[in-house]
Amino acid sequence: MHITAMPKKFARMTKTKKMSLGMVAAGAAVMAGTVISAPAASAATPAPSGNVDTWIKESLKVMHAQGIPGTYEGIHRNLMRESTGNPNAINNWDSNAAKGIPSKGLMQVIDPTFKAYHVAGTSQNIYDPVANITASAKYAADRYGSIDNVNSAY
Repeated sequence: MHITAMPKKFARMTKTKKMSLGMVAAGAAVMAGTVISAPAASAATPAPSGNVDTWIKESLKVMHAQGIPGTYEGIHRNLMRESTGNPNAINNWDSNAAKGIPSKGLMQVIDPTFKAYHVAGTSQNIYDPVANITASAKYAADRYGSIDNVNSAY
């Protein structure tokens, strides 16, 4: 696609009523000259099975067993804002990315936070949906009292 064609195409994209916010954000990122991408599939990052509903419910089981507060609604709200449900989402444009530690996964957590708040019994893979949600909820509980109290980037 030619760069000169991008503004018209992006304007048309944003007018489409069924366009997801994630698609609009990706279009804006392309317009700003950055690329939002996911890691290449490999043996280290297999495509996760399941869906957002399944991942949240699995995470809630682990959270409740570990005493980590949070509800389905609080997780879902934050997950959709952060990644629109893409477990392989990676942010290559914000201040964390500029420091070399991009936000990753469903809840857009950085590697040091994921490692610090990793919950035993979940995968060590930051792209694993249940591990990503659970570590992020643990972090949010420590910092804000619960993932339910988070209403913006955290």
